[in-house]
Amino acid sequence: MHEELRAALAGLLDGLPPKQAAQAVERLIANYRGRTPTDAPVLRDRADVAAYAAYRMPATFEAVRAALTAFAARVPDWSPATHVDIGGGTGAATWATAATWEGHHSTVLDWAQPALDLGRELAAKTLPDTEWRRQTIGEGLTVPAGTDLVTVSYVLGELRPEDRRAVVAAAATAAQAVVLIEPGTPDGYLRIREARTQLTEAGLRIVAPCPHSDTCPIVPGQDWCHFAARVNRSSLHRQVKGGSLPYEDEKFSYVAATTFDAAPAPARIIRKPQLRKGQVLLDLCTTQDGLQRTTVTKRHGTHYRQARDASWGDDWS
Repeated sequence: MHEELRAALAGLLDGLPPKQAAQAVERLIANYRGRTPTDAPVLRDRADVAAYAAYRMPATFEAVRAALTAFAARVPDWSPATHVDIGGGTGAATWATAATWEGHHSTVLDWAQPALDLGRELAAKTLPDTEWRRQTIGEGLTVPAGTDLVTVSYVLGELRPEDRRAVVAAAATAAQAVVLIEPGTPDGYLRIREARTQLTEAGLRIVAPCPHSDTCPIVPGQDWCHFAARVNRSSLHRQVKGGSLPYEDEKFSYVAATTFDAAPAPARIIRKPQLRKGQVLLDLCTTQDGLQRTTVTKRHGTHYRQARDASWGDDWS
């Protein structure tokens, strides 16, 4: 699905003056860092949408796909038949959902018609079973009862607190599974933490990344829970972002919860493993003991080989 998305994005900025694209990107950077809650769409016109798609879709796609992959690993016998992407814009999370499961119908809800129009255009050949619907994102939002999966990615930071709570409530009320993704910043983590509490209070079970549904053991202000997804940059992506490296790491925070029985991992690796001579240091969030560091040495045999191959964000047992 990554190559299909890259092909769809190719040539997107043809005919758009570079200065106009650069200005749109600069404004979007500020908005998508979650500093400007608003009651109006961030994406205002075709130039904004084209710049957003070229600048953000590859990274958003990889972050959401990483979160969905972690969630899917905990529910291997489950797959959604219906999917609603709240505030989905040009559809990056819908592409990521299609990269994770097959055979479902997606509905993208967003308040910016230019974003929906471009998303429909990009997905026309690859994701034909997708509906693009204009909808206010906030109070009054409803999700069809019986929806299997709701995704909300890089949206909560755009919303006023009351609208944020309304969106999470709408998802929790209607869906079997809810996956929320925000930037991997301290503020993004706090929004996920707040939404996580709202989901558990609504009766949902946390499946990933947390190994439990109890209170997060991280002390706010001292640390934050986030992960990283590797993004391979196309020439278009490098052009828009002004970077020279062929890749970047997108940092994100997320939570996945269900209304049905699902077992979270016994522990989750919450930092990049540290390789030492003959040992691997793993920072874990665990079911029983909260945050802890585990040292795995050659004496542990198979566990040591697994630790050397482990990545930030993986399950651990």
